[in-house]
Amino acid sequence: MKLDDFDFHLPEALIATRPARPRSAARLLLAQGDETRDLHVGDLPDLLGPGDLLVLNDTKVIPARLSGQRTRTTPQGEAVAGIEVTLLEPVAQGWKALAKPLRKLKPGETIRFGEALSAEVVEIADAALILRFDATGEAFDAALAQVGAMPLPPYIAALRAPDESDRQDYQTVWARNSGAVAAPTASLHFDAPLLERLRARGVEFVHVTLHVGAGTFLPVKVEDVTTHKMHGEWGEVTAEAAEAINRTHAAGGRVIPVGTTALRLIESAADTAGQVQPFSGVTEIFIYPGYRFRITDALMTNFHLPKSTLLMLVSALMGQDRVRRLYRHAVDSGYRFFSYGDASLLIP
Repeated sequence: MKLDDFDFHLPEALIATRPARPRSAARLLLAQGDETRDLHVGDLPDLLGPGDLLVLNDTKVIPARLSGQRTRTTPQGEAVAGIEVTLLEPVAQGWKALAKPLRKLKPGETIRFGEALSAEVVEIADAALILRFDATGEAFDAALAQVGAMPLPPYIAALRAPDESDRQDYQTVWARNSGAVAAPTASLHFDAPLLERLRARGVEFVHVTLHVGAGTFLPVKVEDVTTHKMHGEWGEVTAEAAEAINRTHAAGGRVIPVGTTALRLIESAADTAGQVQPFSGVTEIFIYPGYRFRITDALMTNFHLPKSTLLMLVSALMGQDRVRRLYRHAVDSGYRFFSYGDASLLIP
């Protein structure tokens, strides 16, 4: 199974830099068996009903992009360097982060992010660094909200800078557990009116948490994709969530994760008998064609990057040939791609 098997041509004009407004006005490509239909996210209540359970990732994106300054005393005076930092994940010593330019930093130095926040460089290794901030807990969250910007994906950041509207746009309406540095983007299509209409149809909801990391944007670098090492992300499926999912299957209903993050988490929590168990920890599950799904009956997801692990995941669910045809249709029909783009509902 070669990396080129998951490549396709995507015109840059189809990369969405802003979301649809309202959220549920985004287009929805329905792929059910051999049927393909062009719809809108607002049509979901006509496609789902009693017995269906939507699994929602309630992670909350933190404003993880920071602009700061490092000041160093030299024989010629003070040397000041601008430093751009992107937080990746919390670690025992503080936060793992990326920095540009990394070469201008040394362990023991302090980066100041305005008056509200500063951090000591604890360690530099493997093109990343460990930062120890001068605030923790709620004080850190408050300072980060003041000085940080939303960490837009590289393919959006290359086209425009983040702004104030992204603080709301790049966050789900049910976000509650802080820790992600990327959004569970299929969930961005839901707004309060759509959720209410789905409830009225008898659709049920359950929340799980997977803190999406920047590793979701890392390219696959091996030609044989089966040898790819997946990045780890922390997730939790509570006992109540596991029971709701298992109850749905026992009653003959469909379990439909919203987004690949929710899918990867519930598949990680499933045992060999097809039962979801409570789960709390890091998952490195890599789903590619040949994988046998234990829990997932359908998937709502956005359109993914060429040669990405997420494209491999949807190919595992629907079949490689089917996904190639779907993506060709999406490109030809002008669907908007990636995080702020349109959605698909994939029902094998």
